[in-house]
Amino acid sequence: MSRGSISHRAAAVAVVTALLTGIVGSLALRPPGTAPQAADPGGIAGFGSDTRIRWRVPVAFATNLPALGDNAVYVSETLDTVSAGSVRVDLYEPAEIVPPFSITDAVRDGKVEAGYTWLGYDQGKIPASALLGAVPFGMEPWEFSAWWFEAGGRELGEALYHRNNVHPLFCGITGPETAGWFREPVESLEDVRGLKIRFAGIGGKVIERAGASVTMLPGGEIFQALEKGAIDATEYALPVVDQKLGFSRIASYNYYPGWHQPATAAHLVVNLDRWRALAPSTQALLEAVCTAGVTRNLARSEGLQGPIIRDFASRGVRVETLPESVLRELERITGQVLAEEAAADEDFARILESQQAFRADYAHWKRRAYLPRDF
Repeated sequence: MSRGSISHRAAAVAVVTALLTGIVGSLALRPPGTAPQAADPGGIAGFGSDTRIRWRVPVAFATNLPALGDNAVYVSETLDTVSAGSVRVDLYEPAEIVPPFSITDAVRDGKVEAGYTWLGYDQGKIPASALLGAVPFGMEPWEFSAWWFEAGGRELGEALYHRNNVHPLFCGITGPETAGWFREPVESLEDVRGLKIRFAGIGGKVIERAGASVTMLPGGEIFQALEKGAIDATEYALPVVDQKLGFSRIASYNYYPGWHQPATAAHLVVNLDRWRALAPSTQALLEAVCTAGVTRNLARSEGLQGPIIRDFASRGVRVETLPESVLRELERITGQVLAEEAAADEDFARILESQQAFRADYAHWKRRAYLPRDF
């Protein structure tokens, strides 16, 4: 994607109101006539100040990947535009300065100021983090956004990560991934048993419980692993991304729905000390641009998939739907895994309870307000 392909005019309009609100808020905290707070090398004293921030931001996904990776470019360019160059984030490709699964660690330790990642990659160190990335049979994109902004999700996420010296900003979201790419048909879970498969997050624990042998690989290594037979099948991202990575050249069965990730949230993670050193107006700017990133990311991810799936047949891809019996069994296993994770970790239990309570309330609206999908 060319760096100029995303217009900033609409984002600038959307951000100005939030930015002004942040400035007013900073004045309320610092009465007129008092000196501005001192800025450290990583922060600015106020919007338009001569002091600037210029952060190194490693990303978990290659920026040439549509919707999955290029949203970080949108956020970076929009920040630069609306701040008139006062706020710069320089993006670094996966593994260029930080391994893609270690971004949060690098941010926590102050090796980089911030990073753009999927929090599910922190599951091994922070079990509850997976709930902030994607939950099998869980919330769809607008549900997750509502929970984060309106039902306590943000506060829970911040509390979880502040203990790890990281401040998370909800900065992007996409719709469902594909259920995976397979060389052979999947007609029952027996067809999954024994498969070596690339999977991530809670979904990886579920498919492992179903009998698969699960491995974690960054996106740039999956094609080679498939080609050489190190793995038999894989899930990774949206159809437009998977097609770009060439999975269809090896595994011709592409399954749906994306039961393991009905929504995939991305976050800008900022070193907590750096975050607290920022002026309120700068914090408001980062929050506003990330919120714009959420909206633009979802629109782009939804807008690109139809033509890709339409043309799969011409590429020799079999587009298939998992049998309901398989989905029901995966749902049952998911319930077991979630219960076990909650029993083992208080943070996991607290966040899961919040998500489930919100979904129960939201269901009164969801069941009645929207037309059936096959209408």
